Amino acid sequence: MTDTATLKQQLAAALPTGSLTDAADRLAYMANDVYRTGGVPLAVARPGSVAELQAVVALCNDAGVAMVPRGGGASYTDGYLYGPGGHVLIDTGALTAMEIDEENAVVTVEAGVTWKALKEALDARGLRTPFWGPFSGIAATIGGSVSQNSVSHGTAAHGISAQSVLSIDVVLANGELLSTDMATGMRHYGPDMAALFTGDCGTLGVKARIRLPLLRAMQHAETLSFAFDDFAQCHAGVRQAQLARLDDSHFGLDLALSQGQIGRNEGMGARLKIAAAIFKKSPSKIRAIKQLLKMAIAGENPMRSGAYMCHFIVEGFDPADAQHRAARLRAIMEPYGREIANSIPEFVRSMPFAPLANILGPNGERWVPIHGVLAHRNVVPFHNAYMALLATRKADMERLGVWTGTMFSPVGSSGFLYEIALYWPDARTPYHLETLGPDWIASLKDYPANAEAKAYANELKEAVVALMQEYGSGHFQLGRAYPYQPRLQAQASNLIHKIKAELDPKGLMNPGALGF
Repeated sequence: MTDTATLKQQLAAALPTGSLTDAADRLAYMANDVYRTGGVPLAVARPGSVAELQAVVALCNDAGVAMVPRGGGASYTDGYLYGPGGHVLIDTGALTAMEIDEENAVVTVEAGVTWKALKEALDARGLRTPFWGPFSGIAATIGGSVSQNSVSHGTAAHGISAQSVLSIDVVLANGELLSTDMATGMRHYGPDMAALFTGDCGTLGVKARIRLPLLRAMQHAETLSFAFDDFAQCHAGVRQAQLARLDDSHFGLDLALSQGQIGRNEGMGARLKIAAAIFKKSPSKIRAIKQLLKMAIAGENPMRSGAYMCHFIVEGFDPADAQHRAARLRAIMEPYGREIANSIPEFVRSMPFAPLANILGPNGERWVPIHGVLAHRNVVPFHNAYMALLATRKADMERLGVWTGTMFSPVGSSGFLYEIALYWPDARTPYHLETLGPDWIASLKDYPANAEAKAYANELKEAVVALMQEYGSGHFQLGRAYPYQPRLQAQASNLIHKIKAELDPKGLMNPGALGF
């Protein structure tokens, strides 16, 4: 065993282009995610190359010190929080090399590349990846998305982040580099090795590089929005849209979330930025002007058009193709809802990676999302059970200032993601203060520490997760928040523990995540 002072010296020496810090303020910041505060790290290592990442991991392994990888930091499931503390947090944010192989239609990125940076690089060439990032892609890294699994942009047509991975290079606990790349441009060469490391939350190794397929980007799109008076009709229409797979992306919001979080983000300053982006990106300036006029006339009405609203981005090879797909989608949705002004999907199309303002509520409340992926037959029954749960808690929630909103999106044609945003009045952590900055924080109401509301929100969160489990829900971003091992059959549990023991025999890779 190496003493901590010696280990820090060794780590610092192993990072000639990276950095090592044990400054108290940095450790306090890194001990938080969006939702919770964990144990304080021994130090934060930020390797500047894959070789430096390997050296850091090997040194921690030799010293018997736990190591926890961190991507963009937008986790809310304790994914990089280690309760006991005293670990080395590996910040992968400086691993930003990118190689675009247009001839072979493959892009290789290091784990710290953000989805926003990748999109900007590919936009210049008229290219894209199938899945191209979560809404938090301004900060979320590709390594983090692959480790946690994520949805949003491109999911309706191409699935979740894991489904756009060709291969992964992973640093194992002993510092060795394992590559699942067996043939350029092909993932399924025998058993799917890459699948082991998607959604593992860094428990089997630290992501170093990821290879993704490339597609020619479609430059033409139509955006559509629909309102529904009840959730069952909304789900029925969305299910038909998922089967048709006409859109690249779609997402739904309830009235509370539309008026609250989205409403704040669509303030005048944001709308001016949206208008400028729409005008700049539109291939037809006449069409851009018409769209801006439509949005101006609609005002905020799209946020108040129904109890539930769903928003679609439909891409096409040319304007006629996009319009044809949009017309088909309108026909599919007509029996279930009514079309409304499309300002919200235009907002998302023009600014797909908005600033991380949503890590606090519209009035500065604390925030955490809770999600489940449900089979279609269980969606409406779960929704009804969830509404009944909230009804039993209405008095306490109103007394404590706790409230919720709902968002939903497709997961292929078979899965329906139901995401609940939970808000409560409470003090901010160093994570919120640094991530949002003083100007944004100053625009929000300040809340003192509120232990009672915090405890109630956490208990409600656990009750919602338990309810989702009753209805057979699956989850992304498991971290330490969602059950994994209790859902495994005995044979599967035995297999995954043997794999963990083979790759990480000392159990030092993100201990506690996924129940390890």
